[in-house]
Amino acid sequence: MAIQSKFKVHYFFLTILILISHIAMLGVVFFKGNYDTLKYPVILSAFIVLSDIVYSGIIKARKQSVYIIDYMMLFILNMTVIFQSCFGEIGFSYKQVILSVLALICCEIGCKISLHYEKLESKKNLIYVIAGIIILSIVFLTGSRSMWIDLGFITIQPSEFLKPVYVILCATTISMQQNRKTLFKRFKYVPDNVVLLILTIIIFALQWWCRDLGSLPTFMAVAFCGLICRICYPETKISKKAIIILGIIGIIGIVCAFIFAPSYVQERLHVDIWADQSGSGYQQCKALIAIAEGGWFGKGAGHGTLHNIAAYNTDIVFSSICEEWGFFIGIMAILSIIVMLCTSLINTPRSYYHSTLVTGAVAVFIAQMSLNIFGSCNLIPFTGVTIPFISMGGSSMLSSGLLIGFIKASQIYEK
Repeated sequence: MAIQSKFKVHYFFLTILILISHIAMLGVVFFKGNYDTLKYPVILSAFIVLSDIVYSGIIKARKQSVYIIDYMMLFILNMTVIFQSCFGEIGFSYKQVILSVLALICCEIGCKISLHYEKLESKKNLIYVIAGIIILSIVFLTGSRSMWIDLGFITIQPSEFLKPVYVILCATTISMQQNRKTLFKRFKYVPDNVVLLILTIIIFALQWWCRDLGSLPTFMAVAFCGLICRICYPETKISKKAIIILGIIGIIGIVCAFIFAPSYVQERLHVDIWADQSGSGYQQCKALIAIAEGGWFGKGAGHGTLHNIAAYNTDIVFSSICEEWGFFIGIMAILSIIVMLCTSLINTPRSYYHSTLVTGAVAVFIAQMSLNIFGSCNLIPFTGVTIPFISMGGSSMLSSGLLIGFIKASQIYEK
């Protein structure tokens, strides 16, 4: 298959740029890092440099025209390996390395399965079945109102895999907007939209039942983007009255969610973290103190103390990075993900289906990053949501890899 991209940057330039960036970070590890022996800094440095060169060679050998996403993934994942290897002291995070490789594989899988709309649309019913299987696994395999399937040697969070499946369903049903049916000779509806609406309600109810309210805003963001894409679909002809009704229903739903939220959520909404530093405000207080102590350029790799707090490398990883590497590097890490998401603005999606797919995938990333960072900075209640690719987490890394694969697929043009 011949492919082309609207925007090209030389392989060699990108490889050198990534190497320089990672070597600069490794220099910080050597000169400001907390270590007793050179063993781990050397192992970490050797892996980062070697993997940069090897994977860049793989990208070039594949002779593809769309490779910006691949280079951005290499840059972000190896940057994360450095972060995760340095919290508390300099080491080597084998787990993060394995997850990074799996994320790259998932990126390719996500790209392959979402590349051709016709093939994916023909398997729409199968995708619904997959969504149903994931939902049933959450209900029957996670235990009492839990989010995790504990296999002993590994834990899996099924709701993470529900995100890319839900994004795909929002996109594959987009072309059905003109396939309208009439009910009682008066009410017109799109069957696929009705089925998707029912699935959306089930997902929302399930997240509420599992007390995984941190993921609710992410699914809400995807649902909202899916709705907007449907309203803007050519010749959809959705009446203003329907749009107003949907808006009112959405507002009522949000208000009810705040009013009838569980007690632990209400506590997070109204807690004064500084007045309850040993209780509900413990993590946020420690996270804010760590950011303040890190300043612009941090204490130095491995010199932080936030690693003694629960979820330091997952839910409050932004604060951990800011403490050791500085607020400047923390912001740069987040901006690198945003730049990767913005590649779809350079290589514009080749169809309305791909535009919807990209919109849903970007919604997941932006929602999760906002919840994590704003929660760590006490701008919103703490949710415990991970930052894609930055936080340690198996299910999240694989799910994020699939979503980035969707974005990559949208940028591939057939001649």
